[in-house]
Amino acid sequence: MKKKKIVLAYSGGLDTTYCACRYGADAELELYTITVNTGGFSDEELQQIETKALKSGAIKHISVDATVPLYDECLRYLVYGNVLKNQTYPLSVSAERAIQAKKVAEYALEISADVIAHGSTGAGNDQVRFDMIFTATHPNAEIWTPVRDEELSREQEIAYLKEKGIDIDAKKAQYSINQGIWGTSVGGVETLNSNGYLPESAWPTQLSKNEPEELRLSFKKGELISVNGTKYAHPVDAIKAVQKIAGPFAIGRDIHVGDTIIGIKGRVGFEAAAPVLIIKAHHLLEKHTLTKWQLSWKDQISAFYGNWLHEGQLLDPVMRDMEAFLTNTQQSVTGTVFLRLYPYRYELLGIESDYDLMSSDFGKYGETNSGWTGNDVRGFTKIAGNQTGIWKQVQLKAAIKGQDNG
Repeated sequence: MKKKKIVLAYSGGLDTTYCACRYGADAELELYTITVNTGGFSDEELQQIETKALKSGAIKHISVDATVPLYDECLRYLVYGNVLKNQTYPLSVSAERAIQAKKVAEYALEISADVIAHGSTGAGNDQVRFDMIFTATHPNAEIWTPVRDEELSREQEIAYLKEKGIDIDAKKAQYSINQGIWGTSVGGVETLNSNGYLPESAWPTQLSKNEPEELRLSFKKGELISVNGTKYAHPVDAIKAVQKIAGPFAIGRDIHVGDTIIGIKGRVGFEAAAPVLIIKAHHLLEKHTLTKWQLSWKDQISAFYGNWLHEGQLLDPVMRDMEAFLTNTQQSVTGTVFLRLYPYRYELLGIESDYDLMSSDFGKYGETNSGWTGNDVRGFTKIAGNQTGIWKQVQLKAAIKGQDNG
């Protein structure tokens, strides 16, 4: 009898290691594991993950570096759109999961797998993101999710793995940590309730810089190309440089409260120094280089784009339409943004750009003007307020007529 070929999205964490042990021990299955690295693993960690996967029963394990596809297909548009969900969260995990799911499904197609598995629980967003992209990309494959289907607790998983001789750091397993190039999410008992903050020890990056530092971020058509005067071949490398500089200041820490795809509220801690600084710097540059209606429509489209990505809908063709709009808005978003970094906070100092619409050639706000006269403004104001004035007069006449008739 032919064995079923199963591909497991494997991170080496508690949930996916549980899945690997379960499927690896099944004589009727051929288990293949894949780790899609979106910037959260070192070479040493990837080697350790492979060793753990093979020990857990996989007959083959591969690692795929997807940091560049992550940027090219997701992150560039989150920067173009200045996307922070609920004005807080840079969608670190949302973007990563979409690309990870695509790469896993593509691998499953490549080896003609019968089953795709993932370690999501039944309580969060990832289950929907993985299922949705797996189904769209490899519709003939079954999707297996033992942690979700069996409603397992972390304690039950740890106990099972100990029986199988797989060591799991129970203390580390108290926090669910997902690290990537676009930030690190941190979930624990403190985030399960509406009141509570993560302890200092729970944050992966500890405060180690105390003296203020200047930071210069240079953009070309909306993409980060230079950090403190050093140019980078790809924005991925520039993002890593910003994180290396700003991470030790413990900048970008927060707890996001939002609506999950399945309709409940959720809280998650995150640290994202590079994403927060890049988005805020980019937004400031746009305030100087875009018109008010470009900014207005960008705000609306970006909010929808971020939410739809968050809900696992990267493959929806409407996303390509919005990406085309966002890309077109970036033609003049070129220049340098100046920042100052402090422990836990930062300041946006200003910008320099050849496309700065705040040029003194056209006037200085509240002081002088060179492109118009006071009489021009007087006439403009009269025309701009004409319809409102007519409306007010009509309302007044109607009210008087009503009193007379009464």
